[in-house]
Amino acid sequence: MTKILLIEDDVAFCKLLEKFLIKKSFEVTTAFSAAEAKSKIKNTEFDLIITDLRLPDYDGILLMTEIKATHPAVPVLLMTGYSDVSTAVKAIKNGAADYISKPFNPEEVLLVINNALHYENKEPNNVASISKSKKQATKKEENKFVKGISKASQKLAEYIQLVSPTNMSVLIIGESGTGKEVIAKSIHENSSRKNTNFIAVDCGSIPKELAASEFFGHVKGSFTGAIQDKIGFFEAANGGTIFLDEIGNLSYENQIQLLRALQERKIKPVGSNKEIDVDIRIITATNEDLREAVKKGDFREDLYHRINEFSIHSPSLKERNEDLMLFSDFFLEKSNQELNKNVLGFSSEVMTIFQNYRWPGNLRELQNCIKRATLLTQGDFVEKAALPAEFFQNEEKVTTDFSLSENEKETIMEALNKTNNNKTEAAKLLKINRKTLYNKLKLYNIN
Repeated sequence: MTKILLIEDDVAFCKLLEKFLIKKSFEVTTAFSAAEAKSKIKNTEFDLIITDLRLPDYDGILLMTEIKATHPAVPVLLMTGYSDVSTAVKAIKNGAADYISKPFNPEEVLLVINNALHYENKEPNNVASISKSKKQATKKEENKFVKGISKASQKLAEYIQLVSPTNMSVLIIGESGTGKEVIAKSIHENSSRKNTNFIAVDCGSIPKELAASEFFGHVKGSFTGAIQDKIGFFEAANGGTIFLDEIGNLSYENQIQLLRALQERKIKPVGSNKEIDVDIRIITATNEDLREAVKKGDFREDLYHRINEFSIHSPSLKERNEDLMLFSDFFLEKSNQELNKNVLGFSSEVMTIFQNYRWPGNLRELQNCIKRATLLTQGDFVEKAALPAEFFQNEEKVTTDFSLSENEKETIMEALNKTNNNKTEAAKLLKINRKTLYNKLKLYNIN
């Protein structure tokens, strides 16, 4: 299968092109910066490289020149806007195989790619069917921790990488729906315990009267309804990891029982005199301020320090705005597989609505929204009509947010100058979303 490296800082456009190429049976790897691209080129052999002419951290032509110097046999295609076509043509003389104009025409893209591969004496890809390639890509990503490109996501990934190899107790703090269990599972999978059990427990769903039995198990006849021996969560997780979600919901009595188990690493099933040694790593999560709960006397301070050897902040979707389309694409793949659909991507109108919505339910709300939209979509792209009504109310507000000044063009150019033409940072400075900025750049013919 032909391997393509796609280098593009516009996440939404990058994911759309990636989906199109996967649908045409290419194997695609993406990079959102020159630095990331260089790292991937070192570790993987590619049959073709496609790079944007304008990158936030590098010049596309310079990157192409460096690639050709180390990998002269690999064809490089440049992606460019209409105003940069003349520059792209000049780049061909310096080693580029060809260029692709934005917005791209699907048939043109395939023609240019196949011509570039043929030019380098390589056979164009015609291996797998559309459905097979889609399923393979989905299978790879199904249980994958999505690494974002935002600063919040990068910090999260860094902390996971640091703490995973240790046996430290980790407290994950964040709003509901931010993926705290996914973080916990990622820590487990990157630890020496990865081949053992990972047991997830929702503390909020366990009645306090049954908590001891659920955690530590019980023996037959120890209480009414105990008709047989039961293994508790701690024993089931022995040798592995136990994840206690919403730990702040535990009663004070249950907190005492939990503290003892963590201190002594021994448990005693309800109704038994026999203690069982357990070797477990504990990861906990909460959407509450446990420090405040400690002050109020609702949460034991000694237990708080026991579970909080290392804390991780699980960022909200609002804090990870640059990752929105990455997560959207990930959830679309999952929805396609679960619903046996083959939706390619999102319309530009839907992407704008997504980028301007507040997402109070965070990743859980995004996943549910995309699954619903995938079910309703009959064509290749999710359209506005497939979204819930609340999205449209927000959309109307945001379209009026871009009130810069009468000298709008000059203000935009000033923001671009201040950020060294980094459109993501310029959009933040102007307090608008990237899609709105790109529309304004096109309107004023700003390169």
